[in-house]
Amino acid sequence: MINKKKRKVEIVILSDIHLGTYGCHAEELLRYLKTIKPKHLILNGDIIDMWQFSKHYWPQSHMRVVKHITGLLAKGTKITYLTGNHDEMLRKFAGFRLGTFSIVNKKTLLLNGKRAWVFHGDVFDVTMHYSKWLAKLGASGYDFLILLNSAVNFCMKVLGKEKISLSKQVKNSVKQAVKFINNFEKTAAEIAIENGYDFVICGHIHHAEIKKITTDKGEVMYLNSGDWVESLTALEYRGNQWSIYRYANDIKAQTIKISKHTKYDLDNDDLFKNLVNEFLTVKK
Repeated sequence: MINKKKRKVEIVILSDIHLGTYGCHAEELLRYLKTIKPKHLILNGDIIDMWQFSKHYWPQSHMRVVKHITGLLAKGTKITYLTGNHDEMLRKFAGFRLGTFSIVNKKTLLLNGKRAWVFHGDVFDVTMHYSKWLAKLGASGYDFLILLNSAVNFCMKVLGKEKISLSKQVKNSVKQAVKFINNFEKTAAEIAIENGYDFVICGHIHHAEIKKITTDKGEVMYLNSGDWVESLTALEYRGNQWSIYRYANDIKAQTIKISKHTKYDLDNDDLFKNLVNEFLTVKK
């Protein structure tokens, strides 16, 4: 029998959820959220994909994720929204605070006497600085590849074969060619070491990781929360320890049933207005 009691977690870090895109695994994320009771939830960028956002594609499961997260505020959870590149328009609201909800570009945490530096990580992406149009074009292609992958995997299932990830194969082959992930991690670590941080925590590259990085100037623990498009991962901090949460290994979350019918019967315009209101209204 599955234990229905929620796990207490001091800090949960989620990034790259990409709500509003076909690749987002909103139902799986909702199942995970229903199994935990976090004191502090950090949304580390690319939560709502405003590059790809369309009122013509906003499933109720995506709205339910938003409502669940904002509902945590009423239960005493502190929520920090760190801006990313796909939700960069929120950067003009950096510094906004309402109750225990805040929007910032970066965050410093003091954990058991050690300092952690948390930010999305797109600042290290060369394509973001010099070819933003190319990055946006790549995002559109990535979303199309997710759709194509769904069709391919449907055929694979019918044929009794294992699922494949076209997007992961393409992405990994490109990043391996340019050593993108390694360069990203090295750059983040070097800057964190120079500024005296013990931990540097990012998202952006959709690659969950926890590892120590050592340079000639010192060492730092590098952490990445991964994503909810392919990896379905998060970072959890409890008992003075960081760990990577993987939905694929969470039998309890996978057994939670998500109702297909909700009380929401709104057109697209109303859904969009509710989306904005949910992030700007704290329920008492």
